[in-house]
Amino acid sequence: MQMDIRFLFLFLIPVLMGCEPDPPTSEELPFYGPMEVVERELNGASVLDTVLYTVPRFSFTNQDGEVISHRDYEGHVYIADFFFGNCPSICPILSSQLARVQDRLKADSLLGTVLILSHTVDPTRDTVEALRAYADRLDADTRYWNFVTGKKDALYYQAEEGYLVTAFESDTAAGGFFHTDQFALIDEQMHIRGYYDGTSTIEVDSMYKDLLKLLNHTP
Repeated sequence: MQMDIRFLFLFLIPVLMGCEPDPPTSEELPFYGPMEVVERELNGASVLDTVLYTVPRFSFTNQDGEVISHRDYEGHVYIADFFFGNCPSICPILSSQLARVQDRLKADSLLGTVLILSHTVDPTRDTVEALRAYADRLDADTRYWNFVTGKKDALYYQAEEGYLVTAFESDTAAGGFFHTDQFALIDEQMHIRGYYDGTSTIEVDSMYKDLLKLLNHTP
């Protein structure tokens, strides 16, 4: 299972500072990403407040040639992943797992409340038309599951600086791109609440239980 080294470092910071956080309860999910401590005024006194990390703003083009931005996902729980259409290795597994999640969300009347966002790491070949064909092969309901492309630098920035996962071109990687196998679970306030191995049915099932927690449903 791939894991960005920065992702591990985020957990080490509180330990190294001698303030290890309490583990989440069964009904809580952790918050991922760097947190900022800011000073603010409360009842005339200066207090320190913790600002949680949020996924940065974005704007890409989807399989129908429409602009999709953070505004379409704010207020929704959603799942984000990275793939490319000519991937000879893990991408078909990732996409089939998301198709399974889509079907389960639909069966539970949650598709639309929960959204899916798949980013290509190969915008040169993954044109709007190619993304449309890819979505059709998965029988994706593209009202709620978008496949997006854009400028390569913007896509890679969103992966590495937005979702804190790995994505880059590589001569040694299968298909020419090295990218994360993780699904990122995002809450309604754009906080990252979980990472899951998208090639593992067990972990994807765990993700589904966690998204139900975010929706205050009983798993």
